[in-house]
Amino acid sequence: MISATNQTSVSRLVRHSEIWPSNDREPQNMNRFRCQVGYCANEYNDFSGVQINMSGLILPYEGCVPTIADDAFIAPNATVIGDVVIGCESSIWFNCLLRGDVNEIRVGERTNIQDGTIVHVSGEGQGAYIGSDITIGHMALIHACTLEDGCFIGMNATVMDDSIVEGGALVAAGALVPPGKRVLAGQLWGGTPARYLRDVRESDLEIFRYTAPHYVKLAHQYRKGLSEK
Repeated sequence: MISATNQTSVSRLVRHSEIWPSNDREPQNMNRFRCQVGYCANEYNDFSGVQINMSGLILPYEGCVPTIADDAFIAPNATVIGDVVIGCESSIWFNCLLRGDVNEIRVGERTNIQDGTIVHVSGEGQGAYIGSDITIGHMALIHACTLEDGCFIGMNATVMDDSIVEGGALVAAGALVPPGKRVLAGQLWGGTPARYLRDVRESDLEIFRYTAPHYVKLAHQYRKGLSEK
């Protein structure tokens, strides 16, 4: 679970959570892609040392290769680079980019990152920490921030450096959360720059409860279909 009050606590939680790798053990149910270009546990074709396979484009950066759960779904044209960990039953959809080069990216379990979303980090600040049971809508930008378990990020929203979106919070479609802001649990923020608009309603929570499990099922269907090709 990601629930942080500051960067120190975020790092501590991330390093000791069950889904995160450490120097001395491999997380359960993880498939560690080995540190050599052109090798992948799934079927692949080697085009000048680049992996292109049913699990997307998986690239090392300075000797660090993404760690991806065996039952996660990575769309064939999604790109995952460097120090990235993706938890069980999470899904990275078409045209997404997760670039863990100058810092780390962590994605929890059953989280869906929808088409066209970019996740990046800060070399001078923090990584990108995305918890479990989160929905991130199409073409969002998630940059060096923390998304706690069970929050919801609308389509084309931007969450900037050092911001925290608490569990159960909702960032509206098209919103821009400026650096260092905290979206509290149970609140809806929207606008550019984003600000508090109202409390989350029961109808919003119904969407939360439906969307994450729906994407888990949808990802399983895609994995099955691609594996039969």
